[in-house]
This record gives sequence, structure tokens and C-alpha cells, in this order.
Amino acid sequence: MGMDRGRRVVTADEAKLWRDAMRGVTPFPDRLPVEPATKPSLAAPAPSFPVLASPVPAPSGQPPAPRGQPPAMPIIAHGRSPGLDRRTAERLRKGDMPIDASLDLHGMTQEIAHAALWRFVSASAERGHRCILVITGKGGHAGGGVLRAQAPRWLNEPALRPLVLGFTFAQPKHGGDGALYVLLKRRR
Repeated sequence: MGMDRGRRVVTADEAKLWRDAMRGVTPFPDRLPVEPATKPSLAAPAPSFPVLASPVPAPSGQPPAPRGQPPAMPIIAHGRSPGLDRRTAERLRKGDMPIDASLDLHGMTQEIAHAALWRFVSASAERGHRCILVITGKGGHAGGGVLRAQAPRWLNEPALRPLVLGFTFAQPKHGGDGALYVLLKRRR
């Protein structure tokens, strides 16, 4: 039918609901605001819903995004954690650190999973947890799961990045490529 598998067309009602929900939300300083959609014409196809092109709005209770330019923090990627000593990074990679808490994101939408991850990491850091396990799932298609791809991005967002030292794929006994070991900074 010409439609990409896994993508669907957003209805006019859904687009209006989205615009209404986003009214009053301030975009990050380095991102351009999304222009409101114009009335769809019958000749033009309806816009397709993007796979989280920009970060999800802050979950309620999350601190507001800092004004101005926040201090630049290096991006963390799987197994690449600037500022983490080699021995600790190796222990994390091998799954040799005790897991203080875990979160399973299976079956959640991106928005719900994003909010759940924020609450979980924040609460874990507040409790003084050091190593946590985030289960994203491997995904059911060749490119991997959406949550598996988004979790590292969410951990690098300004609200969570100051709490996170590093992350890497888990060992098979903890979920392998469908889970992440996340090392949190020590509470001072």
C-alpha cells in the first residue's frame, strides 16, 4: 500500500491533540521549535509520525531544563565512558558489579518508558545506588528495538547525564544486548 511497515499516518485529531498538549512547552535552547501543522489538504498525504525526533517533554516532577548553555558534558556511549577508570569500566562490562536495582521497560511506549527511566535513575541516584540494570528488550526486527536505541540517548540528556558515569550492554545472564548496566555517580 506504499506505507512503511511500522509507521502510521497521524490523523488530524491526533495532530491537534499533540499541538494542544505541547502548548506552553519550551524547547531546548539548541533545538528549533516545531512549526504547527497547517490544515492538511486532500491532495497532500498526512504527515507521518516521527520516531521521537526530539526529546520527550519533561515528565511531571522533573526539574526544568537549565536556562542558557549548560556546561558541556561528554557524551557516553556503550562501553565508552569518559572519566571512568579502566578497572571500573571493565568490572561494569563483565557484570562484576552488584546490581542495586533494575527496571524493565518491556511493553512501554516511548513516552512512558522515557518518564519511567527518568524516575528510576533519579530515585536510584537519590538512594545511593551505584549500578542499576535497565532492561530495554532486543526488539523484534533487524534494526533492534526502539527503546534499546533510545535509552542511551535518554541517559545522555541534561536531566540524567549528571547522574550517570557510564553504561554498557549487559552480560547474557542479565539480558545481553537487550539490557544495560548503568553506573551512577557516587552520592556526595
